[in-house]
Amino acid sequence: MAKIHELSENLTNQIAAGEVIERPASVVKELVENAIDAQASRIRVEVQHSGLKQISVQDNGSGIAPDQVDLAFMRHATSKIQDEHDLFNIATLGFRGEALASIAAVAHVEILTSTDGQTATRAAFAGGVKKFQEDAGSAKGTKITVGDIFYNTPARLKYLKSPKTELLKIVDIVNRIALGHPEISLTLASDGKVLLRTPGNGNLKQDVANIYGRKVAEKMLTVENEDPDFTLYGLVSGANLTRSSRNFISILLNGRYIKNYQLSSALLDGYGNKLGGKYPIAVLAIEADPLLVDVNVHPTKEEVRLSKEKELSRLITSAVTEALMDEDEASPLFQLTPFKDKTQLDQLEFNLKPNVVDTRRPDDFQLEVSQVAEPEGKTDITNKKETETKETKETAEKKEIKQEEKEEKTSAPEYVDLNQVREDDQYVLTKSWDQHVKEQTALPPFAGGEKATSPVTSKADQLLRQHLPALRLLGQMGGYLLAEHGGDLYLLDQVAARRRLEYDQILASLEKDENYQQGLLEPLVFDFSVYDYQKLKDQLPLLRQLGLEMEDFGQNTLLMHSYPTWLKGEVTVQVRELLDQLLSSRENDGKSLLKLVAAKAAESNVSRRVNLTGAEAADLLLRLQTASDPYRDASGQVAVVRLSQNDLSKLFKKGK
Repeated sequence: MAKIHELSENLTNQIAAGEVIERPASVVKELVENAIDAQASRIRVEVQHSGLKQISVQDNGSGIAPDQVDLAFMRHATSKIQDEHDLFNIATLGFRGEALASIAAVAHVEILTSTDGQTATRAAFAGGVKKFQEDAGSAKGTKITVGDIFYNTPARLKYLKSPKTELLKIVDIVNRIALGHPEISLTLASDGKVLLRTPGNGNLKQDVANIYGRKVAEKMLTVENEDPDFTLYGLVSGANLTRSSRNFISILLNGRYIKNYQLSSALLDGYGNKLGGKYPIAVLAIEADPLLVDVNVHPTKEEVRLSKEKELSRLITSAVTEALMDEDEASPLFQLTPFKDKTQLDQLEFNLKPNVVDTRRPDDFQLEVSQVAEPEGKTDITNKKETETKETKETAEKKEIKQEEKEEKTSAPEYVDLNQVREDDQYVLTKSWDQHVKEQTALPPFAGGEKATSPVTSKADQLLRQHLPALRLLGQMGGYLLAEHGGDLYLLDQVAARRRLEYDQILASLEKDENYQQGLLEPLVFDFSVYDYQKLKDQLPLLRQLGLEMEDFGQNTLLMHSYPTWLKGEVTVQVRELLDQLLSSRENDGKSLLKLVAAKAAESNVSRRVNLTGAEAADLLLRLQTASDPYRDASGQVAVVRLSQNDLSKLFKKGK
């Protein structure tokens, strides 16, 4: 049996670093939070090679006394709490005293700090060991430089993402901190290039403009609410300004960015059904009594426990609902009719002009039956006939309803499940089920080979998917087509069928790089957050392949000079949704992204049912025979349902 022994201080620091310091962004977070706790009003963050080479955080806070520098780099040494009672009344961002010790355990750290702006102290640490300490000169505040992160834990380096991804993580955390502290001027620079700069004047909307763009900030709505326990303030976007992921929702509790599913859901509940599956842009700053918050539940303090969480959720929902109602009321006629500004001179000319009212009826104007004037002698007779006809119809409808209720009560509770596997001649799959199972289990991943790159399907399923028989059109009903082949009845959803054809056409043009483009007389300007801008810059070649000719214009802005002709509707809205889809996608290879874009475009282009002529419906059936998957659209929505003669017989319970 192995002997129990106490771990060395260096080893315990490295273990603690594994909990607190996961990546360069974790270092930035801990150092910036320390600067905020030191009452800094200006903080500058500089990173080199996405923080893998060097991270520097400088502030103008209170600084550290020379005789306390060693204590600052010891585990569980802090100035923020004194005893166990303070754990339930934490008003600072940090309190454990683990950050500097954990960073120094896995990197080279140098600190330059001054408390008076005249004399300063410079010290260096590496691997948890102090290298030197000397006197120096510096302005009031602290500058900490971290280099060669994870130099003594190479296994940690192995699991870091690409430099671009690590930089985006740093950008994201600095953005959240800036939104939580608009009173602090924050600057972020990467390899000498400034990515973010906030003024620090306490204006949250101005910070939103610096992070998400001026156009977004102009459309944000103010939310305010409070109760005896919580005070809520923030900005939310209207229902017409959305994104495809939750990444644009920031919830800040006492200045700390937190992740809380229930509070995020409460925010979405305030929109009701206006979002349509999208997510708003929101910044919610919540002030609460520290006694109601337990932040000592997670190493990075992103997850907290809240007392009266349900009450806070209701407060958020009501605040968002009221803000949206105010927006609707501010819009003329609730945005049902366009609003046109008119000068007083135009109004005066209109009032003085004779015969300004155009009494001509439009060409498609029709009077209601009740509006048609009839001779006085026929009025009573007509009213009497209409009354008798109405009573007759109502009596007939009541009898039909009673008859249907009677049939429902007397009918057997049995039903036919069309998805149930049956062993009859109409089902190809069941006749060779065992053989298909054997073929599938011989394929990966069942056979232990490489990961399957495509769904495992039987030969019969592939045959059915690739071929739709020649159908004869029977008719249309409410946007659905009825057709037959070989005595079988086929029901087709025209929207799903048209989306499948649209998807195949767009995907073919994308893969062959045959995008026809529509040029613009003046380029369209798209503003992005620093996070999204950095991601899209690397995807400009892919955007060109999609037909979007976009140019980097600097300052988190892209210019679009042309767009593909398969984009229909409002160009700005369609392009923004397309870019959001790319930003939120987890697909990395170009082919998967092309399929994703084609599916989204097909769904947007074909959004409603239309009345097809007989020739158009027959042409739709003909083209569907050569579709890649005629039975479903790109999103998996069923397009074709087949009912065999046996299915129809069972539906009508024949043969019993």
